[in-house]
Amino acid sequence: MSNLDGKRAVVTGAASGLGRALALVLARKGCKIGIADINEVGSRETLELVERAGGSGEILIVDVRRPESVKAMADHFFSQWKGVDLLVNNAGIAISGLVGEIPLANWEKIMGINFWGMLYGCHEFIPRMKRQGGGHILNIASAAGLFSMTNMGPYNATKAAVISLSETLKPEVAPFNIGITVACPMFFNTNLVKNMQHTEEVETEFANAAFQFSRITSEEVARRIIRAVEKGKFYVIPMLSGKVSWMLKRLSPSIFYGTLAFFSRRGWLMPMALRLARWGMV
Repeated sequence: MSNLDGKRAVVTGAASGLGRALALVLARKGCKIGIADINEVGSRETLELVERAGGSGEILIVDVRRPESVKAMADHFFSQWKGVDLLVNNAGIAISGLVGEIPLANWEKIMGINFWGMLYGCHEFIPRMKRQGGGHILNIASAAGLFSMTNMGPYNATKAAVISLSETLKPEVAPFNIGITVACPMFFNTNLVKNMQHTEEVETEFANAAFQFSRITSEEVARRIIRAVEKGKFYVIPMLSGKVSWMLKRLSPSIFYGTLAFFSRRGWLMPMALRLARWGMV
């Protein structure tokens, strides 16, 4: 999608964090934005900011874990707006911990939001975009889905699934003039950490450091992602640290994970990760 100026965009999880930042970047382009979130108070705040930034839009309370709620969202915007140009599947949460110690209920919870919520959006919007002659879908994944950070099994698995489905969709919907972009940011200052669930204290310490000492704001991440959408890019890795880590993994997955295992056996992995977080390098 070469130019998003004045387009119609629906953003899930737009009440705060990256979702709000993406909505504001789109608002500055004069877009009409559907602010879809379960948080009504935060959604109203986002709408006020969107209008101040030069955009317009409306709020729809949506629970992405429920397929009927996502279907109602698609029905509403396609009927009321006569079409949607861009869907941003952004809603997500973070849960960390060791496999075998994380309660299974937490796995079900994060899968329901991070993966199923994204899938429901694609399931409902793609057929409608085909009928209208095209569109674009932006799936917000994470660099964690590219190289699977330690102690973050649930989050890694959901984001890897988002990347995999995006890769499936890229050629699948191309004949219908539908573009796909998958964004894979590293840690940055966002509200995600506020509701992040952990099983060990070191994970809490790492997450707080990673978000606190990040050298990039959510607004800058959002700008880079939207710029990539307009350029028609598929993968978007906004941070240099993410690009370097992905490159190292692709060069030799065995060496990459073997090195991590070596550090882990000696008890060096989490202290090293914590130090890198404090240096703003994750």
